[in-house]
Amino acid sequence: MIAAIVRASRPISWINTAFPFAAGYLMAVREVDAVLIVGTLFFLIPYNLLMYGVNDVFDYESDLANPRKGGVEGDVIRDRAAAARVHRGILWASAITVVPPAIWLLLQGGVAAAITLVLVLFGVVAYSAPGLRFKERPFLDSLTSALHFVGPLLYALVLAGVSLADPVVWPIWVAFVLWGMASHAFGAVQDVRADREGGIGSVATVIGARATTRLAVALYAGASAVLLALPWPGLLAAALPLAYAVSVARFWNVTDQTCEEANRGWRTFLWLNQPAGFLITVLLIVEWNGWL
Repeated sequence: MIAAIVRASRPISWINTAFPFAAGYLMAVREVDAVLIVGTLFFLIPYNLLMYGVNDVFDYESDLANPRKGGVEGDVIRDRAAAARVHRGILWASAITVVPPAIWLLLQGGVAAAITLVLVLFGVVAYSAPGLRFKERPFLDSLTSALHFVGPLLYALVLAGVSLADPVVWPIWVAFVLWGMASHAFGAVQDVRADREGGIGSVATVIGARATTRLAVALYAGASAVLLALPWPGLLAAALPLAYAVSVARFWNVTDQTCEEANRGWRTFLWLNQPAGFLITVLLIVEWNGWL
């Protein structure tokens, strides 16, 4: 049970939500405090368990029919009785690990910060939960998915009292949103046929694999262009989304019939996040110390 719950939280992706919160908050307040520690741990594991665990529970039937599910891209338990037990465990573990630290965090900031955190958590649940299922609402699916990762950063900034309209701040989160939308959209390409057969809607099932891939390239390019608005040395980050654009552009002519080939690009995306994250960290250290 414990192993299944951990796998459901996608350990390979933990850093993708914890890092934006930690970096945003630390750069804003310039000190290590209890909020930084609790918030980082919250967005590291409980948040991901809620996000991916709820998705696994309510996408179980479609995941069974999806050949790429299993491993880093989502664990699938073939035995239905065992799956039902694990799913109950995931939901209980999500509630137990998310609710207490979330309540504590809600009490640490003002009303704006509390509302931001509530909206971030609502978006995570609404993406997969029955009756809402934002993941099946084309284009809203990509935006909501992007906010899963941008949300921790936005919350950190609001919690620290930083204006989201600040000229040194808005290019970062706007570019992050565009990057997140591009990543989600391209991730949906590989599932076009499986989603259509399962009756699941997505941006890719609506406009097709080829158009979605090209949209993703355009969004990555847009993220790069937005980052050029940052002052030196921050504008150096503009090169990073271009690496994703180049990777995705390899599938420029993918079709609905060959959509599964995009899985190679998706796996590249998963590992490309590591060097990209490292370079962002280097830039933050340089900015912190004023070396350039």
